Amino acid sequence: MKVVCLLLVLVAAVAADKIPDFVVSGKCPAVDTEGLWNQQRSEHARYAGVWYQQAITNNPYQPNKKCNRIEYSHDGQSFDAKTCGINAEVFAAPYTLLDTDYSNYACIYSCIDYNYGYYSDFAFIFTRSATPSDNYIKKCLDVFQSYNVDSSRFERTEQGSSCPYDALKAL
Repeated sequence: MKVVCLLLVLVAAVAADKIPDFVVSGKCPAVDTEGLWNQQRSEHARYAGVWYQQAITNNPYQPNKKCNRIEYSHDGQSFDAKTCGINAEVFAAPYTLLDTDYSNYACIYSCIDYNYGYYSDFAFIFTRSATPSDNYIKKCLDVFQSYNVDSSRFERTEQGSSCPYDALKAL
């Protein structure tokens, strides 16, 4: 019996070492994704257009933190996205628009619960301007705090005049 217990402890220790940094213990914060989607439905067309990523939490699927831009189009039913600097060929994940004024900022959150009490979450701050007022960044950080997303996890994305958006768009 002692051998079995020791073996289980050893297996658990090895397994814990293999868990990626972005998978953490606990559960996703309570976010009424469907309720937010339905509440925002009448405004979906206003979300279309160009957005610049200003900050992101640790995301191994998007290592580039420079000149990231996304352009959404809306056909009345669904969205299509053209990306610049962002890898669009990643796994599907929830995309929840926590807050936006549609003209200046958008606070995006994605969280996936796994079995056995683990989850991964990713958060993004987008703005309409490549060089926005810090007020819009702060607005999103406050929104994330209200959902218990640690704002210290955000890393700023380099944007501005040094970014070759049109050249990247053509790739």
